[in-house]
Amino acid sequence: MKKTILITGGSEGIGAATALLAARQGYVVCINYRQNQEAAQAVLSRIREGGGEAYAYQADVSDEEQVVRMFSSIDREVGTLTALVNNAGIIEPQQRLVQMSAERLHKVFATNVVGSFLCAREAIKRMSAKNHGSGGSIVNVSSMASRLGSPFEYIDYAATKGAIDSMTLGLSKEVAEENIRVNAVRPGTIYTDIHGKAGEPNRPERVREAIPMKRAGQPEEVANTILWLLSDEASYITGALVDVAGGR
Repeated sequence: MKKTILITGGSEGIGAATALLAARQGYVVCINYRQNQEAAQAVLSRIREGGGEAYAYQADVSDEEQVVRMFSSIDREVGTLTALVNNAGIIEPQQRLVQMSAERLHKVFATNVVGSFLCAREAIKRMSAKNHGSGGSIVNVSSMASRLGSPFEYIDYAATKGAIDSMTLGLSKEVAEENIRVNAVRPGTIYTDIHGKAGEPNRPERVREAIPMKRAGQPEEVANTILWLLSDEASYITGALVDVAGGR
């Protein structure tokens, strides 16, 4: 059976690196993006130029109707999913809690938490052995922020990733007998555009001395871990939170 993967937020950063690596490993790749169609098409082009098969689907993962529609389109156009990477996430400019609005909090939690829950729900419906599925694997992209808390920067983002850790632990036990594995990676400081979106593009250089390995990581280093967790080499691993953080 062919391997089919959906990567949410797959048009840039860790998501794009994961999509490219998955294609090299023989997956049919489905990329989800919210608004950056140009970036998504660039990833598709790279995959197809390398002989891979790839598709792009626009959807805001915080919107249940859009998520259901995306999964139905994949069913119809590509086939049954065997892997999901819950990577889509947003971050807002650095602030202390006393400055944060309810609007900001709802926005960040809706995408980072509710979106991951909705996508996992739809994937499980299709993968579950109880629903005559063939099983599968889910990797949630958390963050070391869940453990460090990100004080004075974005504790709201950190809290969403704490929720992802708890989801991973609980969900892995719920679906273990259904031939579905659920794990998470927790990247540390990685060279991606997320730092610019939070208002500090050079943050990796500022914090590098606090990292035992004295450097920030590359998206490909996280992607390698994600694909390993999805693979049969990790067949007896579920409910794991794997730190990819240079020793932090």
